[in-house]
Amino acid sequence: MSTSAAPDPHPEPAAKPEPKPEAQPKPKPKLVFDDPLDQQSSDDTDRGWGERPPAGGSAADLARFLDEKPPHHI
Repeated sequence: MSTSAAPDPHPEPAAKPEPKPEAQPKPKPKLVFDDPLDQQSSDDTDRGWGERPPAGGSAADLARFLDEKPPHHI
């Protein structure tokens, strides 16, 4: 005969996981009644038209020349 204790027929459950805090709902976007024509769009800038920002140096000038070379100069 063994002297070990018999397993408990009603063991206590393992530590309960803490309940997750409820996710905060995303706030609704605010309505903005400003005049959209008062704001500058990307098309109003050189960058919006695909221009490179000004960079000094002959390497940048050569790269721009090669990018903007007309097809009849190939």
